[in-house]
Amino acid sequence: MPDPHPANENELVLCQVASGYCTLTLNRPQRLNAVTADLLRALHAALETCQTDKKIRAVLITGAGRAFCAGQDLNDRDPRKLTGPLDLETIQKSLFHPILQTIRAMDKPVICAVNGLAAGAGSSLALAADIVLAARSAKFIQSFAKVGLSVDAGGGWHLTRALGPARARALLMTAGSLTAVEAERCGLIWRCVDDADLVRETDALMAKLVAGPTRAYGAIKSATRAASSESDFDSYLAIEARLQGEVGLTEDYREGVLSFFEKRPANFTGE
Repeated sequence: MPDPHPANENELVLCQVASGYCTLTLNRPQRLNAVTADLLRALHAALETCQTDKKIRAVLITGAGRAFCAGQDLNDRDPRKLTGPLDLETIQKSLFHPILQTIRAMDKPVICAVNGLAAGAGSSLALAADIVLAARSAKFIQSFAKVGLSVDAGGGWHLTRALGPARARALLMTAGSLTAVEAERCGLIWRCVDDADLVRETDALMAKLVAGPTRAYGAIKSATRAASSESDFDSYLAIEARLQGEVGLTEDYREGVLSFFEKRPANFTGE
């Protein structure tokens, strides 16, 4: 994981490829990495590049400075500067949804290291990742109701599935927040670690994923997604079997079985 305080102030999303993975750093630290249309477009473009670049085996998203993302930059939505109401539905569909759908469809692990505040859409973006690590000081703040809005960027989906409808509804309606410890406890994120350990723990996780069976990870993403959305168990079983069959044809599966018999670590290539 690179320096969380990058020096380049001209790029809205910093991209650094090293050790087999790409780190995407939201880079508006002076605004707590609050999102703008340009930042969202840059993030989507970077994610698409990660998807197609075979040298990249995993993706890490984090924030520059002391926050992960403070949500929407409301300077862009000051009603005193607008000629009329914004079409927020179109904004969601054109700017946020492509990011969420790319993360979801990517056949590589996407990890989020939440290094501080994650508010509103910032919380939703973090929760869209496959695995979320958070510093102990981080908070997931559901600030939508404070500005008269409903939840966005897929946040309602993740909150409802992790917390249940009653708790998710109350959290959103009261514009409440969860500490990183609480988020881990309720299964909203994978792990909460001490602030001083976030970089080390993230590096270790990325190294493990980069060395792993990439195609299998993609299938695991699809299987768990189906498990959370399929109401019929037999339908899920058919999806699970198809994915297992596809991964069973990969070189990584052959290598994994050989390594077991030869009593050595597997050398996965993502093929």
